[in-house]
Amino acid sequence: MLDYLVVKGTTKVKLTRDFFARPTLEVAPDLLGMTFVRTLPSGEILRAPIVEVEAYTQDDPACHAFRGITERCRVMFGPAGFAYVYFIYGMYFCLNVVTEADGVPGAVLIRALGSPGCEGPGKLCREWGIDRSHNGVDLLDCHSPLYLEHGTKYGADFVTISERIGLNVATERPWRFFVTENPHVSGRKKSRKSSAGSVNVK
Repeated sequence: MLDYLVVKGTTKVKLTRDFFARPTLEVAPDLLGMTFVRTLPSGEILRAPIVEVEAYTQDDPACHAFRGITERCRVMFGPAGFAYVYFIYGMYFCLNVVTEADGVPGAVLIRALGSPGCEGPGKLCREWGIDRSHNGVDLLDCHSPLYLEHGTKYGADFVTISERIGLNVATERPWRFFVTENPHVSGRKKSRKSSAGSVNVK
Protein backbone atom coordinates (compact mmCIF):
# COMPACT_ATOMS: atom_id res chain seq x y z
CA MET A 1 0.00 0.00 0.00
CA LEU A 2 2.98 2.30 0.43
CA ASP A 3 5.91 3.24 -1.73
CA TYR A 4 8.95 5.28 -0.81
CA LEU A 5 10.13 8.70 -1.81
CA VAL A 6 13.72 9.81 -1.23
CA VAL A 7 13.95 13.51 -0.36
CA LYS A 8 17.40 15.07 0.15
CA GLY A 9 18.94 11.76 1.11
CA THR A 10 16.23 10.92 3.63
CA THR A 11 13.76 8.15 2.94
CA LYS A 12 10.19 9.27 3.56
CA VAL A 13 7.06 7.23 3.09
CA LYS A 14 4.74 8.41 0.34
CA LEU A 15 1.19 7.15 0.53
CA THR A 16 -0.45 5.66 -2.55
CA ARG A 17 -3.88 6.53 -3.91
CA ASP A 18 -5.11 3.03 -3.04
CA PHE A 19 -4.66 3.72 0.66
CA PHE A 20 -7.43 6.34 0.51
CA ALA A 21 -9.60 4.58 -2.10
CA ARG A 22 -10.95 2.20 0.55
CA PRO A 23 -14.18 2.26 2.55
CA THR A 24 -14.30 5.44 4.61
CA LEU A 25 -14.67 3.60 7.91
CA GLU A 26 -11.43 1.75 7.22
CA VAL A 27 -9.49 4.86 6.23
CA ALA A 28 -10.67 7.03 9.15
CA PRO A 29 -8.89 5.26 12.05
CA ASP A 30 -5.84 4.66 9.86
CA LEU A 31 -5.40 8.43 9.48
CA LEU A 32 -4.72 8.80 13.20
CA GLY A 33 -1.02 9.40 13.76
CA MET A 34 -0.44 10.28 10.11
CA THR A 35 1.52 13.51 9.68
CA PHE A 36 -0.32 16.47 8.18
CA VAL A 37 1.94 18.98 6.45
CA ARG A 38 1.16 22.60 5.60
CA THR A 39 3.50 24.73 3.50
CA LEU A 40 2.72 28.39 4.16
CA PRO A 41 3.01 31.08 1.47
CA SER A 42 6.15 32.28 3.28
CA GLY A 43 7.77 28.90 2.70
CA GLU A 44 7.53 27.88 6.35
CA ILE A 45 6.51 24.24 6.76
CA LEU A 46 4.24 23.11 9.59
CA ARG A 47 3.87 19.46 10.62
CA ALA A 48 1.63 17.78 13.17
CA PRO A 49 0.03 14.37 13.67
CA ILE A 50 -3.68 13.83 13.10
CA VAL A 51 -5.27 12.98 16.47
CA GLU A 52 -9.03 13.12 15.81
CA VAL A 53 -11.24 12.37 12.79
CA GLU A 54 -14.86 11.70 11.80
CA ALA A 55 -16.16 9.59 8.91
CA TYR A 56 -18.89 10.58 6.42
CA THR A 57 -20.40 8.39 3.68
CA GLN A 58 -22.99 8.87 0.93
CA ASP A 59 -25.75 7.01 2.81
CA ASP A 60 -25.22 9.28 5.83
CA PRO A 61 -27.75 12.13 6.29
CA ALA A 62 -24.96 14.25 7.80
CA CYS A 63 -22.82 13.91 4.67
CA HIS A 64 -22.83 16.71 2.08
CA ALA A 65 -23.16 14.09 -0.68
CA PHE A 66 -26.28 12.49 0.82
CA ARG A 67 -28.59 14.09 -1.75
CA GLY A 68 -26.23 13.70 -4.67
CA ILE A 69 -23.57 15.71 -6.40
CA THR A 70 -23.52 19.52 -6.08
CA GLU A 71 -20.92 22.11 -6.91
CA ARG A 72 -20.05 22.34 -3.21
CA CYS A 73 -19.29 18.63 -2.73
CA ARG A 74 -18.17 17.73 -6.27
CA VAL A 75 -14.62 16.89 -5.15
CA MET A 76 -16.03 14.12 -2.92
CA PHE A 77 -17.07 12.21 -6.05
CA GLY A 78 -13.60 12.36 -7.57
CA PRO A 79 -10.43 10.36 -6.88
CA ALA A 80 -9.48 9.62 -3.29
CA GLY A 81 -6.64 11.39 -1.50
CA PHE A 82 -7.71 14.94 -2.34
CA ALA A 83 -8.73 17.71 0.06
CA TYR A 84 -12.37 18.66 0.47
CA VAL A 85 -12.62 22.05 2.17
CA TYR A 86 -15.95 23.70 2.93
CA PHE A 87 -17.19 26.80 4.76
CA ILE A 88 -19.62 26.44 7.68
CA TYR A 89 -21.58 28.67 10.05
CA GLY A 90 -20.42 31.70 8.09
CA MET A 91 -17.07 31.67 9.90
CA TYR A 92 -15.18 28.34 9.76
CA PHE A 93 -13.44 26.27 7.12
CA CYS A 94 -13.24 22.51 7.60
CA LEU A 95 -10.73 20.13 6.02
CA ASN A 96 -11.61 16.62 4.85
CA VAL A 97 -9.74 13.82 3.11
CA VAL A 98 -11.66 12.28 0.18
CA THR A 99 -12.05 8.49 0.39
CA GLU A 100 -13.69 5.61 -1.51
CA ALA A 101 -13.36 4.52 -5.13
CA ASP A 102 -13.58 7.17 -7.85
CA GLY A 103 -17.23 8.15 -8.28
CA VAL A 104 -18.27 7.01 -4.80
CA PRO A 105 -18.44 9.96 -2.39
CA GLY A 106 -16.93 9.71 1.05
CA ALA A 107 -14.68 11.78 3.26
CA VAL A 108 -12.96 11.92 6.63
CA LEU A 109 -13.14 15.19 8.53
CA ILE A 110 -9.88 16.13 10.25
CA ARG A 111 -11.14 17.32 13.63
CA ALA A 112 -7.85 17.94 15.44
CA LEU A 113 -4.08 17.96 15.02
CA GLY A 114 -1.52 17.42 17.75
CA SER A 115 -0.48 21.06 17.76
CA PRO A 116 -1.47 24.06 19.92
CA GLY A 117 -4.53 25.88 18.58
CA CYS A 118 -5.60 22.94 16.39
CA GLU A 119 -8.18 21.43 18.77
CA GLY A 120 -11.18 21.44 16.47
CA PRO A 121 -11.83 21.40 12.70
CA GLY A 122 -12.48 25.14 12.39
CA LYS A 123 -9.67 26.06 14.74
CA LEU A 124 -7.02 24.04 12.90
CA CYS A 125 -7.97 25.58 9.56
CA ARG A 126 -7.79 29.06 11.06
CA GLU A 127 -4.50 28.36 12.83
CA TRP A 128 -2.82 26.95 9.72
CA GLY A 129 -4.41 29.24 7.12
CA ILE A 130 -6.54 26.65 5.31
CA ASP A 131 -9.48 27.89 3.24
CA ARG A 132 -11.53 27.17 0.11
CA SER A 133 -8.52 27.86 -2.09
CA HIS A 134 -7.24 24.48 -0.88
CA ASN A 135 -10.34 22.59 -1.99
CA GLY A 136 -9.27 19.89 -4.45
CA VAL A 137 -5.60 19.94 -3.47
CA ASP A 138 -3.82 16.62 -3.96
CA LEU A 139 -2.80 15.43 -0.49
CA LEU A 140 -0.40 12.87 -1.96
CA ASP A 141 1.72 15.50 -3.70
CA CYS A 142 4.56 16.72 -1.49
CA HIS A 143 4.68 19.92 -3.57
CA SER A 144 1.08 20.80 -2.62
CA PRO A 145 0.43 23.42 0.08
CA LEU A 146 -1.25 20.61 2.04
CA TYR A 147 -0.16 16.99 2.03
CA LEU A 148 0.09 13.88 4.17
CA GLU A 149 3.03 11.78 5.28
CA HIS A 150 3.20 8.45 7.01
CA GLY A 151 3.47 8.74 10.80
CA THR A 152 2.80 6.75 13.97
CA LYS A 153 0.49 3.76 13.50
CA TYR A 154 -1.91 3.43 16.43
CA GLY A 155 -3.37 0.07 17.38
CA ALA A 156 -6.91 -0.39 18.73
CA ASP A 157 -5.69 -0.05 22.33
CA PHE A 158 -4.73 3.58 21.66
CA VAL A 159 -7.83 4.61 19.70
CA THR A 160 -11.17 5.66 21.20
CA ILE A 161 -14.38 5.43 19.18
CA SER A 162 -17.40 7.60 19.92
CA GLU A 163 -20.50 9.07 18.38
CA ARG A 164 -19.86 12.10 16.20
CA ILE A 165 -20.28 15.52 17.77
CA GLY A 166 -21.56 18.91 16.64
CA LEU A 167 -24.28 17.44 14.40
CA ASN A 168 -28.07 17.64 14.28
CA VAL A 169 -28.66 14.38 12.36
CA ALA A 170 -27.21 10.85 12.47
CA THR A 171 -25.63 11.65 15.81
CA GLU A 172 -25.82 8.04 16.97
CA ARG A 173 -23.23 6.71 14.54
CA PRO A 174 -19.94 5.72 16.25
CA TRP A 175 -17.85 7.23 13.47
CA ARG A 176 -15.57 9.51 15.46
CA PHE A 177 -12.06 8.23 16.16
CA PHE A 178 -9.40 9.86 18.32
CA VAL A 179 -6.11 9.12 20.02
CA THR A 180 -6.98 8.18 23.57
CA GLU A 181 -6.05 10.82 26.18
CA ASN A 182 -4.42 13.10 23.64
CA PRO A 183 -4.63 16.66 25.03
CA HIS A 184 -5.44 18.18 21.62
CA VAL A 185 -8.63 16.20 21.01
CA SER A 186 -11.67 18.49 20.73
CA GLY A 187 -15.03 18.23 22.48
CA ARG A 188 -16.16 15.21 24.47
CA LYS A 189 -13.45 12.62 25.04
CA LYS A 190 -15.50 9.70 26.31
CA SER A 191 -16.46 6.69 24.24
CA ARG A 192 -19.76 4.85 24.26
CA LYS A 193 -18.77 1.22 24.60
CA SER A 194 -22.20 -0.07 23.66
CA SER A 195 -21.81 1.27 20.09
CA ALA A 196 -18.03 1.19 19.66
CA GLY A 197 -18.01 -2.51 18.91
CA SER A 198 -19.84 -1.98 15.63
CA VAL A 199 -16.74 -0.49 14.00
CA ASN A 200 -13.60 -2.50 13.39
CA VAL A 201 -10.43 -0.58 14.24
CA LYS A 202 -7.25 -2.25 13.08
